[in-house]
Amino acid sequence: MDKWLMQYKLAREELSKVIFPIKEQIRNALISVLVVVSAITLFLALLDFSLGAFVSSVL
Repeated sequence: MDKWLMQYKLAREELSKVIFPIKEQIRNALISVLVVVSAITLFLALLDFSLGAFVSSVL
């Protein structure tokens, strides 16, 4: 039981050292992720369309 209490205290101590992001940082990260994912999606869609058109013209 003493090991569990010690582990709990150590976990609480480590959690007090954590610096959690503020709302602005979370919003900026979300916008960055959405922009990158949108750009990659657009690139892959254009690549798929162009390769599909190329294959259709060859066959």
